[in-house]
Amino acid sequence: MPDISGETSYADGKILKHVTDGVGVITFNNPAKRNAMSLEMWEGFGEALTALRDDETVRVVILRGAGGKAFVSGADISQFEKTRHNAAASEEYARRSAAQRALLADYPKPTIACIEGFCLGGGMQVAMLADIRLAAHGSQFGIPAARLGIAYGFEGLRHLVSLVGPSWARLLMYTGMRIDSAEAVRIGLVERVFPVDELWGETMTIAQTISQNAPLAIKAAKITIAQVLKDESRRDMEAIKAIGTACMDSADFREGRQAFMEKRKPKFQGK
Repeated sequence: MPDISGETSYADGKILKHVTDGVGVITFNNPAKRNAMSLEMWEGFGEALTALRDDETVRVVILRGAGGKAFVSGADISQFEKTRHNAAASEEYARRSAAQRALLADYPKPTIACIEGFCLGGGMQVAMLADIRLAAHGSQFGIPAARLGIAYGFEGLRHLVSLVGPSWARLLMYTGMRIDSAEAVRIGLVERVFPVDELWGETMTIAQTISQNAPLAIKAAKITIAQVLKDESRRDMEAIKAIGTACMDSADFREGRQAFMEKRKPKFQGK
């Protein structure tokens, strides 16, 4: 479990944020409902993401769920009669929650989803928008939209297809089935799986490794991979060229070369 000193809360405490050793942590903190996301939680999530984005001490962000039972189990269905009871209300809900997902989709810093327990529906959207997904043994993944009579959005399905391919996307969506962490890693939905008692430590090790590497070089990789995934006609090759030039002209590149020659660990500043 993380050290929660200096913690900030949003959405009446259902979204928590703290920073430790260059790593920002956002916790979905609604364990009584298996961290199901209310509209207020979506908006609090956006506030936490913005705060960590603007914090120059933060180089990587971890997303996690409280309580050990779920990462995010989906949307808070108890709100549906109020916020998603018809097409017009659902469109407004989607607009407000989509703004927070767009923030995560275009996030400038590396993001890691640390998944223990249920990762369903809207939780899958959050996890798929993260750069890296790490899961505990026994975690459960699924999108029950077909069982609720709702349409899963284009962006969520685009990410699902990009990770697992169209055939697995169809199987998951048509059946509403759940798969476990072993199946999830096999089909490419998550990158690595760990025993429950090792998940947080392994996640922090990976996050701290990232935080100690050159921020501009990581930014270059993030930008370039994002462009690779776009249709060729929509790729921003100038952005790739610009970040490549910034890396080559950076003080961090000089530091990396000097540290290598001096056989010491480099100290990168992101400049």
